[in-house]
Amino acid sequence: MVSDAIPFKAVIFDMDGVLIDSEAAYANELIDVFGARGLDVTKDEIYGLVGSSQKTFTSSLARWFARNGLGTMTPDEAVALYYRWTAGSSYDYAALLNPGVPETLAALRERGVRLALASSSPMNNIQDVLGQCGIAGMFEVVVSGEQFHESKPNPKIYLHTMEVLGLPAAACCCVEDSAFGIEAGKRAGLTVIAKREERFGFSQDQADIIVDTIPEVLVAVQLGGKR
Repeated sequence: MVSDAIPFKAVIFDMDGVLIDSEAAYANELIDVFGARGLDVTKDEIYGLVGSSQKTFTSSLARWFARNGLGTMTPDEAVALYYRWTAGSSYDYAALLNPGVPETLAALRERGVRLALASSSPMNNIQDVLGQCGIAGMFEVVVSGEQFHESKPNPKIYLHTMEVLGLPAAACCCVEDSAFGIEAGKRAGLTVIAKREERFGFSQDQADIIVDTIPEVLVAVQLGGKR
């Protein structure tokens, strides 16, 4: 039987792919939008964005558009064009919420564990997701990758989150899914719990432990993130 004792003072969650199953939805939208316009962008290129920052996304759009004869654009111009193409579309993030998320967050808080969120997504998107899913009040600290010159795999987002929490890496763990996020967590000195993801072809081998569901995070945290 696993003890109720928690060896970590805080758990830092990623958002996309961890709290919500959004990565496939975003990737499928890109595939559909590009396909409808006859743009040559491969599925592997699109999957390569999983877990990356908004900055990486916009610069990739600019590069792909130039390659497909749409002209030279700044990243801001490229993303503006993409958003014009997808105007009127929206996501039901509550429907994408991974099973057991609210219950797991509540169980950690009941055990005195502090919760933080560190996502590469823009802050307005983070707030939209947390609001739709009804979990905005669960996190003591919320940090966006847009606050930094470079987001994941750069560890700065995690180092900053721990600084705001006032805790060292040894007192925290993070929950990730993508290779970018796992690398960021490890470079920040964190124990990394990965939610298993096998759809996009990246490796999760750097993680300390891999779980299949979010409720298993509670058990992994109680075990100290050890296999």
